[in-house]
Amino acid sequence: MINQQTIDFLAGLVENNNREWFLANKDQYDEARENVIDLTGELLKLLHKIDPDISEELDPKKCVMRIYRDIRFSKNKTPYKNNFGVSIPTSGTRLGGAEYYMHIQPGKSFIAGGYWMPEATHLKAIRQEIDYNAAALKAIIDDPAFIKLFGNFRSQDQLKTVPREYSADNENIELLKLKSFIVSHPLKDKDLLKKDCATNIAQICSKINPLNAFLKNAIV
Repeated sequence: MINQQTIDFLAGLVENNNREWFLANKDQYDEARENVIDLTGELLKLLHKIDPDISEELDPKKCVMRIYRDIRFSKNKTPYKNNFGVSIPTSGTRLGGAEYYMHIQPGKSFIAGGYWMPEATHLKAIRQEIDYNAAALKAIIDDPAFIKLFGNFRSQDQLKTVPREYSADNENIELLKLKSFIVSHPLKDKDLLKKDCATNIAQICSKINPLNAFLKNAIV
């Protein structure tokens, strides 16, 4: 579970995103990060039961992303992220590909999964799999329970034009035009504070797992 102190730290960081405040509250940051690492460790054990491809060698510390922002090329010069991000790969220990992602931010937390902005070779492979086996993907994303949790899968970013390998009259062109293949579900602060938080998040991830399996199968 997430502690109230973790939520409070992030809320304070939103109001005081500067080096002086952060250094003065470094102990609170360290405690908050450890809290997120502990939750990640719980979640990894549960996810491995759902998806055996999730490596038992995953280090929860390495799944929790850095809070320090890269501001070199950004107009936003605030030095810290106002959230904890947790990226969980579904194949091996390297990030990238089909993943689960947990985002902890007061009032804006969510759990997500899928493949965000695949590299060119993977995107081509996923589109081929959709073209050959669209029925399998549709069975996942058009299931009423899936839609209730994650909304309309087809509503995410799409190409404005038709991919050159396909024709505009392809019956699955709306899926073939997708640039990402992700879903997300919001998490309320009060739900993160519950003792069964990890179990509840894992249950949502179990509904994402068939999508990740489809994507992984496409890029093998």
